[in-house]
Order: sequence, then structure tokens, then C-alpha cells
Amino acid sequence: MRNRDELTDAAADAAIDQACRILRLPTMRAQHAELAAAAARQHISYKAFLVELLSLECDEREQRRKARLVREAGFPRVKRLDDFDFTANPGVPAPLIHTLAGAGWVAHGQPLCLIGDSGTGKSHLLIGLGIAAAEAGYRVRYTTAAALVNELAEAADDKVLSRTIARYGRVDLLCLDELGYLELDRRGAELLFQVFTEREERASIAVASNAAFSEWTTTFTDPRLCAAIVDRLTFQAHIITTGTDSYRLKSATAALAAAT
Repeated sequence: MRNRDELTDAAADAAIDQACRILRLPTMRAQHAELAAAAARQHISYKAFLVELLSLECDEREQRRKARLVREAGFPRVKRLDDFDFTANPGVPAPLIHTLAGAGWVAHGQPLCLIGDSGTGKSHLLIGLGIAAAEAGYRVRYTTAAALVNELAEAADDKVLSRTIARYGRVDLLCLDELGYLELDRRGAELLFQVFTEREERASIAVASNAAFSEWTTTFTDPRLCAAIVDRLTFQAHIITTGTDSYRLKSATAALAAAT
């Protein structure tokens, strides 16, 4: 058997390539030759070369993990906090949003409520904070209130409701969009309430609603059930109002004015 010291460069590259495939180290497989050549030119020690190679693999693996968590969250589109125009909606507290981006509230299982009219940035902030939480390593799930109620109703009909509620209970952050857009019948409201109860004071829920809490009786027509839902979503919650002036409407109006 040939001594490893006697390996040709081609044989060594082939051996490294095969080992990286077996160990599932794609970044090391792709980068080792270039880094080895640079290390030889710069007279870098074996240990320093190995540290650089391992660091690249770890960094790439972390980026892939973040991308996977964001993908699994099911966001309908990518909306990052860096792209939110705070000057267009100065009522949104930028310092608080930047603090929430650190995801400490998710670690503590605290709720978040974004309340405001259509076009004021609620969904952007909801998705942006959800992405920030996912990239911080938390399991996140995005859905609309209507989609979640429909899923729960189908699960109840199929006798798998407990399993579905448990699945939503396992994620670290549930992002619930468009709460208040549609009136829910008693069954739908009760199903949604079960999800809230499953997560109460243990795992975070972030909701975006176009209605103030006092108007939620339009969505949850049972006053007692509505009060219980509001209580669960507001206890120790971060509550942010995004106002009534639609950013989309202002942008469209400005664009029209510029064109005329």
C-alpha cells in the first residue's frame, strides 16, 4: 500500500474529494485545493490552513441552516426589516423593531401584536421579524388566520386535530397574518383558540391585524371567547400600532402625481 507521503497531487485531491463526499463536507470539497495553494504560497502552517478550511465549512453550514429554517417557515415572500421604510411610517418605533429583531422575545415566549390599517406595513414587519427569528435559529411557521382555521377544520374532520395542534405547538414562533379580515364562526374561533391555548406562556405568537382589539368581536362573535383570545395574545405582549395611513396608497398617489 502506497504511503500517504508518496501520494501525487491528483491522488490526494481524489482522496480528499471522496472523504468530503462521505463526510458530507461540500464546502471543504469545493475550497480545499484553492486554500491549500494559497497556504503554500503564504507559508501558512498546517494548523492555520485546517482552521481556515473548517471555519469556511462551519460558516457555510450555518448559512444553509438559516436558509432552511426560513424556507420551512413558509413565508409567502421575503420581506426583511432592512427594507422597511421607517421614514414613510414614522409612527412605527424603529428602536423597538430593531430590538425585537434580536428575537429575545421569542426565547421568552412572549406574544407580539401588530395592529393597523391595510398598507401600513404590518405584514412586512411580521415577515421581517419572523425571518430574523428563523435566522437566529428558531423554528418559525407563517400562515394566515383563514388558512390556519381551514387547516384545523379539515384536521378535525379527519380526526387528526390533536396532532395538528401539537405540530403548531412545537414551533418556537407562529406568525399569524390577516387576523380580523374575515368573520369566523364559533367553530373556527374555538379551533383557533385551541392553538393559542397550546402555546400560551410557552411559545411566541405574532399576529398582524387590521382591527383594534375593541373591534375583534366582529371576527370572534362570541364575546367571552373573544375576550379570552385577546387576553392570551396581549399578556406580556409587545403591541405595535402601524397607524392608518397606507404606504401603498401614498406611493401610488405620488407615482400618479409624478406621471401627470
